[in-house]
Amino acid sequence: MTWETVIGLEVHVQLKTRSKIFCSCSTAFGDPPNSNVCPVCLGLPGVLPVLNVEAVRLAVRAALALNFPIRDRSAFARKNYFYPDLPKGYQISQFDQPLAERGQLTIQSPDRGPVSIGITRLHLEEDAGKSFHDRVPGMTAVDFNRSGIPLIEIVSEPELRSPAEARAYLLTLKQILEYVEVSDCNMEEGSLRVDANLSVRPAGEAKLGTKQEVKNLNSFAAVEKALTLLRDQQIAQLSNGGKVELTTFSAAMGGLKAMRSKEESHDYRYFPEPDLAPLSLAAFGINVEAERGTLPELPAAKQRRFARDYGLPAYDASVLSATPPVAEFFESVVRAGADAKAGANWVMGPALADANEHGGRFRVAPGRLADLIGLVQKGTLSQQAAKRVFAELAERDGAASDVAERLGLIQVGDAGQLATWIEAALAAHPEEVRRYQQGEGKLIAFFMGVVMKESGGRADPKRAQAALREKLS
Repeated sequence: MTWETVIGLEVHVQLKTRSKIFCSCSTAFGDPPNSNVCPVCLGLPGVLPVLNVEAVRLAVRAALALNFPIRDRSAFARKNYFYPDLPKGYQISQFDQPLAERGQLTIQSPDRGPVSIGITRLHLEEDAGKSFHDRVPGMTAVDFNRSGIPLIEIVSEPELRSPAEARAYLLTLKQILEYVEVSDCNMEEGSLRVDANLSVRPAGEAKLGTKQEVKNLNSFAAVEKALTLLRDQQIAQLSNGGKVELTTFSAAMGGLKAMRSKEESHDYRYFPEPDLAPLSLAAFGINVEAERGTLPELPAAKQRRFARDYGLPAYDASVLSATPPVAEFFESVVRAGADAKAGANWVMGPALADANEHGGRFRVAPGRLADLIGLVQKGTLSQQAAKRVFAELAERDGAASDVAERLGLIQVGDAGQLATWIEAALAAHPEEVRRYQQGEGKLIAFFMGVVMKESGGRADPKRAQAALREKLS
């Protein structure tokens, strides 16, 4: 039997605010345990939450970027469950009246090509604390610094059809959220967390199978791997006449560990949050259309524009539009006078490699790089010599032509000087000269290498090769 995989993702994203969602405690990562807490985020009696307006604004930006219609009026609810890292015994979230419903995200599926994935809802909520089971022998320690951190939860429709497609969805979602600057999406720090639901059904069947959930996924690779394991496990169970149980798993040490029966919404006993009035965007001074006008050009649109306006291949346009800093640097290089394709090659190659080694900082100014590219295209510098000049420009400022002159890298096209280097190269390799003249034409590459070595890389390759062929013939 052929099986179809059905996947839905719940993504929790930390909003980029300086303070928590209902109090003024810091959201700084890495501070000492339980140092960023107060009576509000600890849930002590007699305190009231006050909603962070910046968290609401960032949630609206995220919703707009994901093509959601946005409610002007939504509401908070209490999600009740007991766990040591939840000091109030409930989480303030949104339930039947979320901020936004029915969004959409277009992804490039490795299996199906471009496909639009529906997003059920986007809502605001607070984070819980964090439990540590390995800090104190025989005990569980709890750090409440994360308690009250502002989150949005983004819930997809069950429209993903493979683990690889789930990964593509997450990569695209992360890219958009970073573009609109609502989150740093740092999975290592818990700024982006994924819970995944998966079921399988016979191909062509409309009814959904029994879904199982995987939690504690700390990377997109882990998401794909865990979903692959769960899919294969479900198919094996059903193929052998077994039954899939409603279960939540934890992904740990490359496998899946059953945790508990999966909860349904009724298990949380939702009811309206009595300490918060319904959320009215107008009352908070948030104008949805004005906020829409502040959104940057999103990655998919930028990629299409790069391909159209600069004549770049799809791959180049994709790499160069991956992040705002890379896209802006590339366009600055082109605006400074570089040929678009040559500029793309240099940005994707030496410039990006150098930036990755230095904290994402482009150390050669766009104008300097454009001048360097121009020297290569005019034949003043060879590609290899230009890379040496680039390395020098990355360390200290200066004009590309001056650096090339100082390093003695300006290409030499003088016929007399080329002849001297060629004669020295041929005199040193008489056997190879004989073989070339007997028909081994591919040895021209060998001779060119020797000439370039003789010249210290300064010989003009085109003129040197023409002179070399003439001399050998």
